[in-house]
Amino acid sequence: MFYFDPVYFIFVGPALLLAMWAQFKVKSAYHTASQIRAASGMSGAEVASQILAASGVPGVGIEQTQGFLGDHYDPKKKVLRLSPDVYSGRSLAALGIAAHEAGHALQDAQRYGLLVLRNGIVPLASVGSNLSYFVIFGGFIMNSVNLVVVGVLLF
Repeated sequence: MFYFDPVYFIFVGPALLLAMWAQFKVKSAYHTASQIRAASGMSGAEVASQILAASGVPGVGIEQTQGFLGDHYDPKKKVLRLSPDVYSGRSLAALGIAAHEAGHALQDAQRYGLLVLRNGIVPLASVGSNLSYFVIFGGFIMNSVNLVVVGVLLF
């Protein structure tokens, strides 16, 4: 049978508070740096393009994507996806984020070991995360604590 133990908050509470604090710090730093105009006058897309060209990494596209702080490098499609504020932005924040994402493309081109490992784990983690909801739900329906635990671990 399932029950709720308030001790749960002792373990989960600090992790949630830490995650919320980290998210606040990232957004706060982004907001501060987005107010500072870059001396170069370049956009994030231009900086990323220059970094890739100077590093001899051809064939990496740079696209504008939707969302806020959803910037990422897609190693399968070899494309940098930059949010509108970063793609067109000329602030210190925009250039820093664009350079960071270009750095991932450089790591990919150099077959950086930890990035290769991460890229190998991501598909497995994605499948596990998507399956976890069904496993947890099935555990509740079948009244199986072990199945719920497996679902939580998959997540």
